[in-house]
Amino acid sequence: MLNAIRQRQTSIAVVGLGYVGLPLAVAFSQVAQVIGFDVNESKIALYKGGFDPTNEVGDEQVLNCSVQFTSNPSDLVSASFVIIAVPTPVDNDRMPDLKPIEGASRLVGRNLRRGAIVVYESTVFPGVTEDVCIPILERESELKCGTDFKVGYSPERINPGDKTYRLDTITKIVSGFDQESLEQIATVYGLVVKAGVYRVKSIKVAEAAKVVENAQRDINIAFVNELSMIFNKMEIDTLEVLQAAGTKWNFLNFRPGLVGGHCIGVDPYYLTYRAEQLGYHPEVILAGRRINDTMGRYIAANLIKLFIKQGCPVKDAKVLILGLTFKEDVPDVRNTKVIDIVRELEDFGVKVIACDPHARQSEVIEQYGIELSDLDHVSGVDAVIVAVGHCEYKTLSLDQIRSKLAENSKIIVDIKGLFDKTEAEKAGLTYWRL
Repeated sequence: MLNAIRQRQTSIAVVGLGYVGLPLAVAFSQVAQVIGFDVNESKIALYKGGFDPTNEVGDEQVLNCSVQFTSNPSDLVSASFVIIAVPTPVDNDRMPDLKPIEGASRLVGRNLRRGAIVVYESTVFPGVTEDVCIPILERESELKCGTDFKVGYSPERINPGDKTYRLDTITKIVSGFDQESLEQIATVYGLVVKAGVYRVKSIKVAEAAKVVENAQRDINIAFVNELSMIFNKMEIDTLEVLQAAGTKWNFLNFRPGLVGGHCIGVDPYYLTYRAEQLGYHPEVILAGRRINDTMGRYIAANLIKLFIKQGCPVKDAKVLILGLTFKEDVPDVRNTKVIDIVRELEDFGVKVIACDPHARQSEVIEQYGIELSDLDHVSGVDAVIVAVGHCEYKTLSLDQIRSKLAENSKIIVDIKGLFDKTEAEKAGLTYWRL
């Protein structure tokens, strides 16, 4: 298979062209013939036009790459190596929503050629690939896994917006249905992952490793978020405490904040769901999730307290929120926890003005019904919340922030701790942060 891929006699297909799939497709297109498939025809049209809405690859690379972008499922028939990288969200009840990965499996199964290898990258709880996906592939293709085709799992490790740790510089975990498929999968990924591949003995180990990575980070952030709530009551600055504690060589440098996005804020629920199916109720993981899921409301509540202390009427107060995406310097607003702040303030009758230089207006309106404002045209607000640490906001001065406030207003809520607390207070501002 490897020689056929290198000589472009067969294709690699990537199904799902988001933050994970697009970088994979573009990277593989440098060494192989690649089919980039997505059911979203509008997205495919953007890629064909050389536009990268994810900002993970860049317009120029998308324009100049040799990927065959398509939304036609029959094009997948020519692929002997298929990577499935579709979202795995949770539903409104925080239960795993496997519909995207099940749908992708049906689609691939209907167009699966004999001898192909299918590799899943979507984050799932241990057992999904073998217990859910393989049966769908077999049913739709009328082929037998292990005999007519093989399956593997290689968890994605993309960190949206990160320009240092990229696809090729992050060690790739790989697993396979058997030893032969494991070696083939490792060799194919080795074509583009310079950092190397790490082979694990089973698909379930690879699936578990992914959810553990994100659950561990979620728990650590929950810990410092809880510390910030405790220290707030003690009138101690949390960041000063963390900086002091960080002088110890083995201290883990986590910062308090909002935990959104498609990984850290979602993946732990996959693990806890499977654990509860097996009769075990997770304590630590779910406790961390509960804390992190309440941070938006906690921040809003503290702003309301500041309004009351300063005699500012809460109803009809105007609050400027800087940043709406789920993390800095990315355009993605899906599962952003900033919206929790917005909704809580709106419940108190506060008028929220949101600005974000990276978010797309159409997506913000579609998902949240919010009209983004131009920061240059905003003034006279009663408080400013710096919610996301976009590079554009890191260059703002305190004077520029203050210029957005009404004459008698002085409240700044700096969630990311971008500004110096001492300088803010010397300038007469009421400064609060996690």
